[in-house]
Amino acid sequence: MGVHNEEAEVYKNKGNDAFKSENYEEAISLYTKAIKLAEKDSRDLSTYYKNRAAAYLKNKQYEDVIKDCDEALKIVSEDPKALFRRSQALEALERFEEAYRDAKTIFTVEPSNKAVQPVLARLHAVVQERARRNAQTSNKVEQMFKVAFELGEDKEKREKAMGNLLVLAKENSGAEIMFKTGVVHKIQSLLKVEKNVDIYINGIRVIGQLCKHNIERTKAVIKIVGIPWFLEIIDSDIEERVNAAEYCLQTILDTFSGMDAKKGTKPDEKLCEENKSEIDTLLTCLTYSITNRVITGIARDAIIELIMRNCHYNYINWAENFVEMKGLQRLLEVCSELEEYKYESAMNITPSSRTIAAACLAKVYENMYYDAAREIFHAQVDEFIKDKLLSPDLESKVRVTVAITSLLRGPLDVGNYVISKEGIMEMILVMAQTEDPLQQKVACECLIAAASKKDKARAIIDKGVDILKKLYQSKDDAVRVRALVGLCKIGSFGGDDASIRPFAEGSTKKLAEACRRFMVNPAKDKDMRKWAAEGLSYLTLDADVKEKLVEDKAAIQALIELAKTGDQSALYGVVTTLVNLCNAYEKQEMMPEMLELAKFAKHHVPEQHELDDPDFINKRITVLAKAGVTTGLVALAKTESHNSRELIARVFNAICSLQELRGIVVQQGGAKVLIPMALEGTNNGKKQAAQALARIGITINPEVAFPGQRNLEVVRPLVNLLHPECSALENFEALMALCNLAGMNETTRNRIMKEGGLSKIEHYLYEDHLMLQRAAVQCICNLVQSEDVVKMYEGDNDRTKFLYILCQDEDEDTAMAAAGALCVLTSVSKICCRKLLDVGPWLETLRCLLANPKTEIQYRGTFMLNNIIKRDKDIAAKIFDTDVMEILMALTKLETPEHAKIKELAQKCLDTAEKMGVIRKPDGAPLANPFEEEAGYHSDD
Repeated sequence: MGVHNEEAEVYKNKGNDAFKSENYEEAISLYTKAIKLAEKDSRDLSTYYKNRAAAYLKNKQYEDVIKDCDEALKIVSEDPKALFRRSQALEALERFEEAYRDAKTIFTVEPSNKAVQPVLARLHAVVQERARRNAQTSNKVEQMFKVAFELGEDKEKREKAMGNLLVLAKENSGAEIMFKTGVVHKIQSLLKVEKNVDIYINGIRVIGQLCKHNIERTKAVIKIVGIPWFLEIIDSDIEERVNAAEYCLQTILDTFSGMDAKKGTKPDEKLCEENKSEIDTLLTCLTYSITNRVITGIARDAIIELIMRNCHYNYINWAENFVEMKGLQRLLEVCSELEEYKYESAMNITPSSRTIAAACLAKVYENMYYDAAREIFHAQVDEFIKDKLLSPDLESKVRVTVAITSLLRGPLDVGNYVISKEGIMEMILVMAQTEDPLQQKVACECLIAAASKKDKARAIIDKGVDILKKLYQSKDDAVRVRALVGLCKIGSFGGDDASIRPFAEGSTKKLAEACRRFMVNPAKDKDMRKWAAEGLSYLTLDADVKEKLVEDKAAIQALIELAKTGDQSALYGVVTTLVNLCNAYEKQEMMPEMLELAKFAKHHVPEQHELDDPDFINKRITVLAKAGVTTGLVALAKTESHNSRELIARVFNAICSLQELRGIVVQQGGAKVLIPMALEGTNNGKKQAAQALARIGITINPEVAFPGQRNLEVVRPLVNLLHPECSALENFEALMALCNLAGMNETTRNRIMKEGGLSKIEHYLYEDHLMLQRAAVQCICNLVQSEDVVKMYEGDNDRTKFLYILCQDEDEDTAMAAAGALCVLTSVSKICCRKLLDVGPWLETLRCLLANPKTEIQYRGTFMLNNIIKRDKDIAAKIFDTDVMEILMALTKLETPEHAKIKELAQKCLDTAEKMGVIRKPDGAPLANPFEEEAGYHSDD
C-alpha cells in the first residue's frame, strides 16, 4: 500500500508541474492516475481531487469541478479550498444561491480568509437581486395561473396569460418557479378539455421550454405526464399543434443527448450514455407509433421526421436499434400505403407521407456503413416483399410496387437491388399493360423511379417505351400524366449534352407542352400538377425547353404556387426544374488540353447549347426571382432530405449571383432558411448556401440582412468557406461578407474570433492573389477594433510588422486597409507602436505613407504617425532623427481643401514633438530645411 501511496505522490507532483506550465489536460491526466492509486478516504485522496478540480476549473469544465469537490468534501468536510473551487464553478454555471452557500461556509470556517470576502460580497448582492426578481416572477406566475387555467375567464385574457407563461418559461428562474408551483399538472389537466387552439399550442410550448437544457426537470415532466401523453398531443389534424408537439419531443431528445436546436451541434457522448434508457424508451415508442392505424397523417409524418432526425450517426446514432426492432418494416408499410385503397386496416397518410418515409429509409441506410449491417437491411426488405407477394391478391402486388418505388426514391442502391430480382420488372411491366388504371398508375411510377441511371434507362427504353406511349393514350388523366413523366425521363437521359437526343427532333418540346397543359389547367388537381412538374424537371435539361418555359408566365406561376404549398412529394420536381432553369447543377469543368485529347481519341465530347450562355441564364434567373420563386423555396426548405436541401441552396445561390436580386431574397425570408442549410447537409449544399449568404452579406447591410441573433449565426458558414477546398471566388466572397460583419459590433467580432475566423482570414494575407489579399486586409482592419484582437497583435509575433509592410503594397486598396488597421492599433497600443520601428525598412514605409499620392493613404499615414509620437518619447526621438520632420513641415504647407486634415495632423505631430522636447523652434538661427523663409523646427539631439 505504501508503494502505491508513493507512486500517487509522484503523479501528483508531476501534475503540479504540468499545472504550473498551464498544461491543464496533462495535469488532469496525472491527477487522475494519483486518484486511482490513492488510499480510499485518505487526506491525500482529498488533495488529489482538489488539485484535479483546480485543473478542471482552468479548463472551464465546471460540472467536473463540482463532482471532484464533492468527493473531496466527503473526506474532509468544510475544506476551504474544495468549497472555494466548487463556489467558483457554481457561480460560472449561474447557480448563484449554491455558490453563495459555499462562500458563507468558508467564511464561517475561516473568517480571516481574504480571498472569499470579495466573492461573498459579490454573491450576496447577486442572490439578493435574484430573490427580489424571483418574488416578482412568483407573483406574475400566480396571477397568470389564475387567468390561464380558468375556463370561465375571457378568451383574450386567457390567451394573453398563457402567452406570458410561455415567455416566463424561457427564463430559467421563471421555469423553475412554474415547475415547483405545479404548472405541468395544470397543463396536463387543461389540455384534456381545452378547445382554444392557441391556448392548447402554447401549453405544449410551455412544457417544451421547461424541458429545454434541464435534464432533471425533463425527467420529472416525463414522470408526471408519461410518454403516451406526448403521442396523444401530437395526434391532431391541426398542423401548428403537431409542429409544437414535434418540437417539444425534439427538445426532450436534445436535452437528454446534449444537443442544441441549432444546426451543426453534436451530441454529448457522456450524456447519451447516462440518459440511454430515457432516449431508447422515447425513440422506441415513436418507432411503434409509425404504423399506428388511428393517428392522423400529419402526426405520422412528424413521428417519421423525428426518427429520421435522430437516427443518424451525427446525432443520437439510433439507426441500428431502429432496424433491430423491425422499424424498416413499419416504414415500408407507410411507403406501400395508397390513398386510393381505403380498406379496413388502412393508415391515414398525407401526400408527403411516402416521400418522408423514403427519405427516412435513405437516412437509416446511410448509417448501415458496414457489410453486415447492409445485409440485415437487405434481408428485412426482402422479407417485407416476400410476405406481400405470398398473397395472390391484387392489393399486395400494388402495394409491393408502391414500396419499391419509395425505395428507388430513397436508398437507391436498395431499390435497384430489389428491382433487379428475378420477376420483379416483369411483374411491373405486366401491371402496366393491364386495363386497371390503378395498376397502370403505380407501374408507371415505378418505371419512372427505376430509370435513374443511363444503363437502367436503356433497359426501360428497350422494354417499356412502347408501353408508356400506349398508356399516354389512356382516358384516365392520372395514368396519362405518369406515362408522360416516364417518357420525359427517358427522353432526357442525355442531360444537357445538346448532341444526345433519344427521341426524334421536336419530341422534347411536344412533351414539355403536354406537361405545361397539365400544370396550368386549374381543373386538374394538385397531384396532376406535381407530376407535370416532375416531367419538366427532366425536360428542362434541354436549353430550348428552358427558354420556352421561362417565357411562359402562367407555367412559371403554376410552378411557384406548387412550391408554396410546401408539399414534400412535389419537392423534387419543382426544385430540379428550377435548378435546371438557373443552370445551377454541378458542371464538370474540362481543361482545354483534355478536350483536345478526347477529340483526338474520338471520345464523345458534350456540346453546350447556345441558349445556355451566361446572358440567357441570367435572364432566366431574373424572371424567376421577380416572379416570387424565393417564397416557394422558403416553403420547401423545411425538408429533412439533404439532397433536396442542396438543390434548394443551388437555386438560392444562383439568384444571389446577381447583385440586384439579393434584396428580394432577404425580403422574402431567404436569408433565414439559408443559415440552417449552410450548417447541415451535403458538403456541396452547405457550400452553396454559405456562398449565397456571403453574397447577401456583401451587398446588403448585415443589420438588415441578418437582424438580431442571425448576424452571429451566419458567422460559422462564412468562416467555413475560408477553406483550401473552396474556390477562390467563395473565399473572396466570404472574406468580404465577414469584413462587413466585423464592422457591426464587438459581439459579432467576438463570434468571428470564437469560430477561429482570425487565423483563417490571416492565411489569405500571404496569398499570391490580389483580390484575396486585399479582402483579408480589409477584414483585419475591422477586426482590430476588438480588444482581444489587439492583444493578439501585441503578442510575440510579426502580425503588426506584416501589416506595416503591406502599407507599401502596389495595390492602393490593400495599402489603405493595412494603414487603416495600423491607425486603430497605434491608437490603443504602445506595444504595437514600438513594433513598427522593429521592421527593417520602417523609415522607407513611413516615407511611402506620408508622401503617398493617394490622399486617403497619406491621411492614414499621418494619423498613425501622430499616434506613435504621442505615445512614446524614445520612438518620437528616433523618428525625428530622420528626414520625417522635413516631410511633416512640407505637409503643413499644403493648401488644397482635400489636404486640410492631413495638414492639421502634420502640425499636431510637430507640436507634440516640441512639447516632448524632441524638437525645438530655432532662436533666429538660419534653418537647414527647404522652407528658409518660414519659422521651422530643429531636431533636438
